[in-house]
Amino acid sequence: MFRLFIREHLIFLIFHIILVMFIMLLYWLDGFRNVDTAIYSIVISSILTVTFLGAVFVQKFSFYKKILSVPTKIEVVLQREAQSPEIKQVETYLQHIYRLYQKEVQLLYARQNRHLQFMNSWVHQMKTPISVIELMTQEHEYVDSRSVSEEMDRLKRGLDAVLMNARLDTFEEDMQIEQVNLKQLVREVVTSNKRLFIGSHVFPVISIEENCIITTDTKWIRFVIAQFLTNAVKYTFEENKKVFFETNIHDDVAVFSVRDEGIGIPASDLKRVTKAFFTGENGRKTGESTGMGLYLAQEICNRLGHEMRINSKTGEGTTVSIIFKQQEQEERSDQDVDISTRRSDESIRGEGSSSCNKST
Repeated sequence: MFRLFIREHLIFLIFHIILVMFIMLLYWLDGFRNVDTAIYSIVISSILTVTFLGAVFVQKFSFYKKILSVPTKIEVVLQREAQSPEIKQVETYLQHIYRLYQKEVQLLYARQNRHLQFMNSWVHQMKTPISVIELMTQEHEYVDSRSVSEEMDRLKRGLDAVLMNARLDTFEEDMQIEQVNLKQLVREVVTSNKRLFIGSHVFPVISIEENCIITTDTKWIRFVIAQFLTNAVKYTFEENKKVFFETNIHDDVAVFSVRDEGIGIPASDLKRVTKAFFTGENGRKTGESTGMGLYLAQEICNRLGHEMRINSKTGEGTTVSIIFKQQEQEERSDQDVDISTRRSDESIRGEGSSSCNKST
């Protein structure tokens, strides 16, 4: 402790020695006419310096004791033992660091807990298609390829959800913004899920303008649309119902909606359906819900800068919408010029989140 104190005040001691030598130099230039006064000045200044350093050492004794000991818990940084403004400021700084550390720890714990709960729920859910496939292979000489394909699609959708949940933590590193034809993208998602529509006897209806261009990440927004589609079909229990894919353009905003004619979401669950692992009343009816689909969709939309809205009425259906906003700029980029040329010389300004025009 004493060695630490000396190292901290070594510059002060060196300055004091230089000051004493300067005083001796003045007496030497004066011819040492009064040696006793010179010695007295040196002794008095040394005593005052030692007294000052001793008082500082006593003041910082508890602080030195604290920082030289081995802490047994991190909460020790919350203890306030300072007696000087400098040490008080140091303790305040350490407390701010402690709070940041606590936030990081809580965030990491919540993230790991989310992964663990999701994996447990997902593994339980994936047992169903595996059991069905195993049962079909054991009891039937000829396996129905259509039924196997439907179960494989369920496995694929589950795997996609797991991968997206894992990549959500590194979202910024995996994001690539580009201009996307919304109708073409929706068609691709519907085609990849055609067996889901056929098996549930639900029909898709796409009412989107051909020239509706949005600026977003194709992979992430494809997953979001697939989640809307899956939920729409899953919670439509009656046959020969429809799922509508629509856009509504007004001003500089394009609203893409997926509307079903299913059972709807109870009003008590509507505000919580985007919470992680919340299955609600409808999830208990199907027994296959992980409570992560709409949560992931909400997180992805937030990180892409899109707004997601959910409207539902029990017994009439649910409408899930994504709002793409256009941000105008004074100059067009070269990419916008090329796109406008391909689209019948229509002027597509800026690199905003949407550029859709109603077809005639």
